[in-house]
Amino acid sequence: MSGRRSPSKVVRSRAAGGFADEIDGYLSYLDLERGLSPCTQESYASDLDQCAAFLKKRGAADWRGASSELAAQWIHSLSGSDYRASSLARKLTALRGLARHLVREKRRDDDFTALLSSPKQVRGIPRTLSPAEVDRLLAAPSGGDPYSLRDRALLELFYSSGLRVSELGGLTLQQIDLEHGYLRVFGKGSKERVVPIGRKATEAIAIWLESGRTHFVKARTGSQLFLSERGSGLSRVTLWVIVKKYAKLAGITQTVKPHLLRHSFATHLLNGGADLRAIQEMLGHANISTTQIYTAVESKRLLDQHTKFHPRNQ
Repeated sequence: MSGRRSPSKVVRSRAAGGFADEIDGYLSYLDLERGLSPCTQESYASDLDQCAAFLKKRGAADWRGASSELAAQWIHSLSGSDYRASSLARKLTALRGLARHLVREKRRDDDFTALLSSPKQVRGIPRTLSPAEVDRLLAAPSGGDPYSLRDRALLELFYSSGLRVSELGGLTLQQIDLEHGYLRVFGKGSKERVVPIGRKATEAIAIWLESGRTHFVKARTGSQLFLSERGSGLSRVTLWVIVKKYAKLAGITQTVKPHLLRHSFATHLLNGGADLRAIQEMLGHANISTTQIYTAVESKRLLDQHTKFHPRNQ
């Protein structure tokens, strides 16, 4: 089983010349030193390009022309838009990281973001599927054709492991151990973790490997676990389409996105009595506070039940 991290694609800035080189240097640092995913790098590149365009309009030729006042004006200019507080916080995180990188690389003497405060975030309770809805979703790919075998194995593994979409799409044959019922995955920051696989997911994957995967193999196919028609790994968009397709077939009325299965995985484990620390490890959360949001889901369920059935609430 390989412990190597797969090479990531190179993310580049599209900002004006005076700004792009420094952004590219920071993105290389995020990739090589921090091991952040290409998706995170792309988000940061977009945020920093946006800030660079703002600064250029204000007369700055490069990042040496950035100031605390201009950075605050940029964040303030976005506050009246449709950006959520979480998006604004990410943009500020990207800018702070770049500013510190510039100081570290001696491109600037000061951190021009040091006095900026983050926008307040109100963390919402994640939506989940009920166990009955999950059962219907996982039963939706009912055929014996290669596509159904793939999609059934994919959905079973998704719910059984609680993986992120990018982690699921990037899984390789070397990362999975069906005999012992677990897989190794590289999460955010290339941190490796071991995730158990349930019996039904193991069975579905075994059938897919034996009877379905060879249908998708092409001359240049690599070791990806799940394959597209072209013989390559599945993209985030394809995974979204697959989940949406079977949610519709299962008669689920709420909007079902791939991350909803991750939320359902964690919530159902917690409801069944699993330890919060164990769930944190399986999800790959760096901080327990991130995992604790799932306790709010259970609290809300209990409150709803009390409101609905207690005689003094009638």
